[in-house]
Amino acid sequence: MLTNVELEEFKNKLLDRRVQIEKNLTGTSLELDGMRDLELNDEGDYAAASAETIVDSAILVQQRKELNEIELALDKIKQGTYGICEMCEDPIGRPRLEVKNFARFCITCREINEKEQK
Repeated sequence: MLTNVELEEFKNKLLDRRVQIEKNLTGTSLELDGMRDLELNDEGDYAAASAETIVDSAILVQQRKELNEIELALDKIKQGTYGICEMCEDPIGRPRLEVKNFARFCITCREINEKEQK
C-alpha cells in the first residue's frame, strides 16, 4: 500500500504532467491552424507540411490518450483505488508507478492484457 506522502507525490507528478500535455496540445493545435493558413508554393512544400502534420497529429492522439489516463489516475487517487491493479486487484508496486505514474495494471496483468489486445 502507498503512504499518504507517496500518494501526494504521485498526484503532484500527474498534475504536472497534465499541465505539460495541455500546453503541448494547445501549442500543437495552434501550429496546425497556422499550417492551414500558409501559402504552400509547390508540391514539395505541401508534402513536407503534410508529413509534419501527420506526425503532429499522431503526437496529439498519443498525448490525448495519456491525458485520459492521467485523469483516470487522479480519479483513482480521490477514490482511494490508485496503485491497485484493475485485473487482479493486487498492489501495482511503487517501482512500476515511478516509471508509469498512471499504470492501471501490475506487470503480470499488463502482459496478459497486451497479448489479448493483439
